[in-house]
Amino acid sequence: MRYRSGRRSAAWIVMREPMRGLIVLSLVVVATLGMVSARAENLTVASRSVADEKAVFATVESVSVVPARGRIGGTIVQLNVREGDPVARGQAIAAIGDEKLGLQMKSLDAQIDALQAQSSQAQSDFTRTEGLVERGTLPRVKLDEARTALNVAENGLRAKTAERAVVQQQFNEGQVLAPADGRVLKKLVAVGSVVLPGDIVAMIAQQNFKLRLRVPERHARFLKAGDKIRVDGAEFGEQASKSGVIDLVYPQIEDGRVIADATVEGLGEYFVGDRLRVWISGGQRTAFVIPSSYVTTRFGIDYVQIRQADRTVSAPVQRGRDLPGPDLPNGLEILSGIRTGDQLVQP
Repeated sequence: MRYRSGRRSAAWIVMREPMRGLIVLSLVVVATLGMVSARAENLTVASRSVADEKAVFATVESVSVVPARGRIGGTIVQLNVREGDPVARGQAIAAIGDEKLGLQMKSLDAQIDALQAQSSQAQSDFTRTEGLVERGTLPRVKLDEARTALNVAENGLRAKTAERAVVQQQFNEGQVLAPADGRVLKKLVAVGSVVLPGDIVAMIAQQNFKLRLRVPERHARFLKAGDKIRVDGAEFGEQASKSGVIDLVYPQIEDGRVIADATVEGLGEYFVGDRLRVWISGGQRTAFVIPSSYVTTRFGIDYVQIRQADRTVSAPVQRGRDLPGPDLPNGLEILSGIRTGDQLVQP
């Protein structure tokens, strides 16, 4: 059966040739649904208010740096740590020796031995005198004299024993102890160095790190305690960024900069004094933010599809930074290439 050339409606084809008509009708429906879906995925460009972040440099600082001091004077005879070594509170990091203390100990030991012998002799004399007095051989005044001699010998022995304990405590204080958990930041002495009581042997940096920000004074009015900050993941060798909170803003401007301290979780083991790039809030600004799925990249150039009348054109754009939000988790800032009212088509 032949048909004349010309257009036929889908219904006419279905009536004349059922199989061919069904195929054509299916294609029409699919094309219609595709147009509706494409129309539903169009995006009208509109500016929105976003946080204006500024990049500043911050320095990794320890929450506190405390000195480990020698408690006695003498010579450093042992040094157990190096710069960077972790230490625990109360750990012996050095030992101070004093030869005079050794001589004093020997002298006191000899005196204590002599006093112990005197005390033993006084005890024997007192016991013998007490028996003779009870039998009436000696007068009671002799017993009082023996008791007094015994008391003097015992008190002398106790005094020398206490004096020896003082010297022994000085020996013990020759151990220089770490005042807190942390890392050895700097070692200020070497074996053989002579130190006085109270001299610093080493500086200990506590493990709790903070970031010290130095912000230009033009941004001071936007900076306050409780503000969020962001640290690029590249600074940590990671993909994801880290967030933190500003704890303290110092009320003094130094060299045209405002000093602030921030806490960031998971700073890890870093050098004290390491510099990191930090993003802080600089107020609000308007920007074009679109879903990142609307942007394609070809040969290193970013493009978006813009609908113009009855056709779609590719327009190059300049990509900004990611700006995720609660209503747009994959938000991407576009710096140039689009304007308000443009109809974007998702590729």
